[in-house]
Amino acid sequence: MISFKAARQIIACCFVVAALARPQQVSIEPRAKTAPKQSGAAADVPRPDLRVDTNLVLIPVEVSDPLNRPVAGLEKSNFRVFDERIEQNIVSFAMEDAPIAIGMVFDTSGSMGEAVRDSRFAAHEFFKTAEPGDEFCLVVFDSTPKLVVPLTQDPREIDQQLMFTRSQGSTALIDAVYMALNEMKKSKKTKKALIIISDGGENHSRYTPSELQNFVRESDVLIYTIGVFGSGDGSNYERHTLLGQISAESGGRAFPSAGYPLPEFAQKIIIDLRNRYLIGYSPTDRARDGRFHHVDVKLLPPRGLPAKLSVHWRSGYYAPER
Repeated sequence: MISFKAARQIIACCFVVAALARPQQVSIEPRAKTAPKQSGAAADVPRPDLRVDTNLVLIPVEVSDPLNRPVAGLEKSNFRVFDERIEQNIVSFAMEDAPIAIGMVFDTSGSMGEAVRDSRFAAHEFFKTAEPGDEFCLVVFDSTPKLVVPLTQDPREIDQQLMFTRSQGSTALIDAVYMALNEMKKSKKTKKALIIISDGGENHSRYTPSELQNFVRESDVLIYTIGVFGSGDGSNYERHTLLGQISAESGGRAFPSAGYPLPEFAQKIIIDLRNRYLIGYSPTDRARDGRFHHVDVKLLPPRGLPAKLSVHWRSGYYAPER
């Protein structure tokens, strides 16, 4: 029979042995996500700027089917990229799902008339689909542009401001785009887009279309336009040229309403923005001469997809200067 005192000593010894044998408690921190490796490219590229001081050019590309629906699931092998007609080796390829910075350019000039009301509904669609981390700004223009809402993560501010808009004055469309692009430079987002809702008129800007073209080329912002042109006898579709040129230069899309409900186009643009491929390559021409390089993207669709797919990309980039 073991005495009570001896039993206590045995139990105490067991606790000591267990404490010594027990491993130290370790706190495991979640591993930080690392950026994907870029083969043959600079590792410190913060965003898809197309006028960069590195050897990497990043081109956002959108592919859509004949019904204007984005085509996902394509591989690097489905694309060919040409820089000044010389084919390039694609070194990075991704479809990024990242927060977006969206600048709204809203036409309130006298020529818009009653269309301002429908334009508000279209603008509202963008903010309904806002996701955490997205940024927004609002430029309203008639005879002059006004930055009504600087970059913010609260889209309700823009909704509230649009409630007080009314149609009046002349049309300074080009100046408004300039102002919005300058505001978008402040954003650190990798995806940036301007949404222009306008009837395409222009009669009161200080800047010229050619000056705007150069400014768009230097930016890393996609530009989408919703042309409020109407249909039938009341159509002003002849004004679509400027909006189409602005969109094409940036790699965005132009949507002429032609009588269709404007909110439908807003939904198409949001889907398009969140389903873009990002293709990277190191140019074979390394000359640092500040020259504009034209870029072409060719699609090799896989079997089973329609042969007639639409591809949209930025028209080019400026090489860095010495």
